[in-house]
Amino acid sequence: MDITVKTAEQLRLTAEEFELIKQKLGRLPNFTELCAFSAMWSEHCSYKNSIKWLKTLPREGKKMLVKAGEENAGLMDIGDGLGVVFKIESHNHPSAIEPFQGAATGVGGIHRDIFTMGARPIASLNSLRFGDLRESKTQHLLAGVVHGIGHYGNCFGVPTVGGEIYFEDCYHTNPLVNAMSVGIVKKGETISATAAGNGNPVFFVGSATGKDGIGGASFASANITKESIEELPAVQVGDPFQEKKLLEACLEVIQTGAVVGMQDMGAAGIICSTAEMSAKGEVGMRIDLDKVPTRQPGMKAWELLLSESQERMLMVVRKGNEKAVLEIFEKWDLPCADIGEVTEDGLLRFYMHGQLEAEIPAHELVLGGGAPQYDREFQEPKYFEKVKKFDPNSIGVPDDLKKIGEQIVSIPSIASKRWISRQYDSTVGAANASTNAAGDAAAVLVKGTRKAIVMTTDCNSRYVFADPYKGAMIAVAEAARNIVCTGGQPLGVTNCLNFGNPYNPEVYYQFVQAIKGMGEACRRFDTPVTGGNVSFYNQHPDGAVYPTPTIGMVGLLENVNDKMTLDFKEDADLIFLIGKSNNDICSSEYLHKVHGVEHSPAPHFDIEEEFQLQQKVATLIQKGIVESAHDVSEGGLFITLLESSFLNELGFNATSSLSDIRKDAYWFGESQSRVVVSVKAAKLDEFKKILGNHPYEKLGIVTDGSVEIDGMNWGNINKWKEQYDTAIEHLLAGSETESALSSL
Repeated sequence: MDITVKTAEQLRLTAEEFELIKQKLGRLPNFTELCAFSAMWSEHCSYKNSIKWLKTLPREGKKMLVKAGEENAGLMDIGDGLGVVFKIESHNHPSAIEPFQGAATGVGGIHRDIFTMGARPIASLNSLRFGDLRESKTQHLLAGVVHGIGHYGNCFGVPTVGGEIYFEDCYHTNPLVNAMSVGIVKKGETISATAAGNGNPVFFVGSATGKDGIGGASFASANITKESIEELPAVQVGDPFQEKKLLEACLEVIQTGAVVGMQDMGAAGIICSTAEMSAKGEVGMRIDLDKVPTRQPGMKAWELLLSESQERMLMVVRKGNEKAVLEIFEKWDLPCADIGEVTEDGLLRFYMHGQLEAEIPAHELVLGGGAPQYDREFQEPKYFEKVKKFDPNSIGVPDDLKKIGEQIVSIPSIASKRWISRQYDSTVGAANASTNAAGDAAAVLVKGTRKAIVMTTDCNSRYVFADPYKGAMIAVAEAARNIVCTGGQPLGVTNCLNFGNPYNPEVYYQFVQAIKGMGEACRRFDTPVTGGNVSFYNQHPDGAVYPTPTIGMVGLLENVNDKMTLDFKEDADLIFLIGKSNNDICSSEYLHKVHGVEHSPAPHFDIEEEFQLQQKVATLIQKGIVESAHDVSEGGLFITLLESSFLNELGFNATSSLSDIRKDAYWFGESQSRVVVSVKAAKLDEFKKILGNHPYEKLGIVTDGSVEIDGMNWGNINKWKEQYDTAIEHLLAGSETESALSSL
């Protein structure tokens, strides 16, 4: 075999892709050029195995201000001349190898996607998945990831306001670390990631370049193995204080009018930013790599191109405005260098000390240009046979439901995450409207207005494992439901699609069906997909992780004073369940964790039921009829009632009035499209009038602290709260993880 082909395969390019590169260049590529194609044609950058299906998602909406995928993040109109910018991305592979830096640089990278558009980040969220929390490896990963998120976010000065954490065995080897950022920008002041203007100078701004993160995009496009630790240099190293300065400098330089276009140097570093900006503007660039500020001597051309050192931007500046740009970055004590210029011929030419190192048409490197696109084979997974065979009647109804409730409230995926979330600064910026009383989604003020942005991340991956189509629909529906229950109107979606190896037909089936389900739900809720991230190759020794299409959704609350919270307010308020109870224990935490059943269908879900539910709940909140609203999700109705009681130390007296539904399904089942609300007796008639024929049932009343189920006293709410709050702490008691996080 030709040595160059071997080199291509070592760079994770196939022999067929190597031949395609030769065809596009009309010659053999040199090593530097081959490195460029390796990074840009990786799954992480090119979406070569996913783009066909991503294009089927709804990508247009009346409030969208830029087309889906057109910029670094989604941008939607919120009125008053303002837009909300938002995006979610994964940093799974780096976090599996070096959890602190992997998570920290994931946070830093997603914030740069926001302020590179000219927006100021106002909030951060995350969606995390780990293995069995009792195992030392999971504890090590958890401690590192939480420390990384807290360190970067707290130092950078953006509050972490929400998120989710699940613990499942399949994430033992490959945790999922998805980070979301939300920002605000004035309409007309956004910056595009586009190069334009022949002769306009190209500036490198931000931290100096080192050898950290080289090959990171390619590393993220392969399975994690025992040898992956050897790829530690592919993990980036972050500096949140540098990023804070970079944020302020970039926002200041934008105001001068000197910036033509700007892009974050994230995955694949300089080669990605130069290629994507040039291809989008249908121009080329001449770049002198020896002018790039470095922190390590003797870096080679290919290292400079592929380095993913953090806190860096590529900026195209209007000719004649160089001095203004240099002065601003000098003021902020940040490296800033004129490293080249825009050209008209569409070619990227990279020089080192005057010698041409690489010459590549920009168009041939990028998604939507010359990057290959594949149509992968898929087939229904064999484990579906086990899912279809599940018989709920094989599970006997326990006699002691209180004991079951005590088990469920202590499951790590359900129990309070306060031990983790307290490591994050949720109040910096003084705009978090959810610190005193939480809703189902986080709400952050838009300063200078009465508005708030409502935001959430959601995905129950076990539902998606059981039924990828329905499970992905549920993820979208729950995100919208959480926003509605907080008083907001859902606006749009960003997604982080975490799946296994796309070359496995069963994994690819999960991906395809999840995309179809997500698309249908987004169309029904009028929440277009503005962009996001695909993360394949998330594997454990026995196969893929659960398919996890995480939904990041934002909504608008016109008046923050109308925000709805989930907590019961006063003793004797009436408690209602809006929606229909079902005889359903499928894919519930109860069935999976208490009975050990791995394979069962997804819980009941009907998209029209869900849509009507959200319409009714929105009307009740808008008219001030309900005192609280909290959706039924993991753990079922009983956990929802507990969570609504904790804040004000109130209790509840609730009764299951439906004789045709088994008791464990009624209290612990997770059938969808249900919301628990509390209502003043004086507003009962109006409550019933608004609901009309929509299914609902009276559960009982709020009490002064006692918990009663079906006439039986289950103790005081403080007992349940203590168990809920301390379950994870007790599980980790005495571990290195507890010591590590408690010292932060």
